[in-house]
Amino acid sequence: MERIKNYIETNRERFLGELFGLIRIPSVSASEASKPDMIRAAEYIRDLLSGNGADRAAVYPTEGNPIVYGEKLIDPSLPTILVYGHYDVMPAEPLDKWVSNPFEPEIRDGKIYARGADDDKGQLFMHLKAFEMMMATDTLPCNVKFMIEGEEEAGSTSIAGFCAQYREMLSSDVILISDTTMISSDTPSVTSGLRGLSYIQVEVEGPDRDLHSGIYGGAVVNPCNVLCDIISGLKDSDGRITIPGFYDEVAVPSDEERAKMAERPFDPEKYRKSVGVEALASEKGFSTLESTGIRPTLDVNGIWGGYTGEGAKTILPSKASAKISMRLVPFQKAEKIAELAISHIKSVAPAGVKIKAEYLHGGEAYVSPLDTPEYLAAERAYEEIFGKKPIPVRSGGSIPIIATFEKILGVKSILMGFGLESDAIHSPNENYPLENLFAGMRAIPLYYKYYTEMKAAQ
Repeated sequence: MERIKNYIETNRERFLGELFGLIRIPSVSASEASKPDMIRAAEYIRDLLSGNGADRAAVYPTEGNPIVYGEKLIDPSLPTILVYGHYDVMPAEPLDKWVSNPFEPEIRDGKIYARGADDDKGQLFMHLKAFEMMMATDTLPCNVKFMIEGEEEAGSTSIAGFCAQYREMLSSDVILISDTTMISSDTPSVTSGLRGLSYIQVEVEGPDRDLHSGIYGGAVVNPCNVLCDIISGLKDSDGRITIPGFYDEVAVPSDEERAKMAERPFDPEKYRKSVGVEALASEKGFSTLESTGIRPTLDVNGIWGGYTGEGAKTILPSKASAKISMRLVPFQKAEKIAELAISHIKSVAPAGVKIKAEYLHGGEAYVSPLDTPEYLAAERAYEEIFGKKPIPVRSGGSIPIIATFEKILGVKSILMGFGLESDAIHSPNENYPLENLFAGMRAIPLYYKYYTEMKAAQ
């Protein structure tokens, strides 16, 4: 471990320079204009893998953005760890909310500020450098493969097909991922579960053109009004979702499990202040943490229609639209939930409008067992770095492709995240503490060591 620490100190500035080079590539998967940048980012990562000692590193084209694959196979009798990450990032807008250029990283108060600093370029970079360090110090204890995609923020539309096509090439014993958070350096945690996601878009169409609201208002149904009515009816006053059948397959943890989860340190008042709201809202009968971890939710992510420019324009709009995400828990299925939601929305729409709705993307929830070598190796690595055994945490976020990995590749994923909730991922001024970046680089080689030892002892 001392050799790894020394290697980091000796190469610290080079590491940051290489990470900043990756961050400066504006690989926004939501933008068609970013296609050349997606290729540049993939090639940048391929070259890092090649330079770090991979026997093989290649960029695989897909119908969407390319996938980077790399490998170092030292002994077929040893375990194989498959590292997954993504090089695409969320759009940086609203740009006026950023203190500095989102694609020109800056270090302020011990943190890297930039789009992708945490999610997921910074956390992915830890794995690339951990691999380099193990190769340079001759401490790589097992086989390693890398699968790094460019569509995670846009639904991972290509990677399932890639996994099916290259199943043998991707064969491994565990998938290792850093794309999640931990509670803090003082209270380390490992994400033991993720919610699933079902994402739909709804359009309400009324008259064949925008109408004068004075002449037609009161006689023609207003699509904006209808959409607002529909959305407001999707949840009741207790915070429960009103879509028929929505809760039919929801798994509720036992009282014992809920008590264990409640041991996580949590200050509701500090949480409330951190997001700048006057009050919190939870589903009746469940705590704030439970409402964000073990319960399904429904949220409007965007809504538009009619005139939104400067000044007034008195119209009755012809269309109104919304994007809606539903976070899911075991054993809900994304497509089924989308079908239930769309069917319900159509059923409550009044005469005078047409409803167009489609399922955009999604995936199932994921839970990792806590008593396997795959998880226990992570627990031990965190404990050695942070001096405390990590708390298992069910995250409210989603990485839909993880359940797909288990279905296609047949292996579990371990979520060794080092981000913090304060890192503002997906928001302006995304950041990543340097302390966490380098702690992750030290912890990952320990995972390789302990996992290899535990598998050998089985």
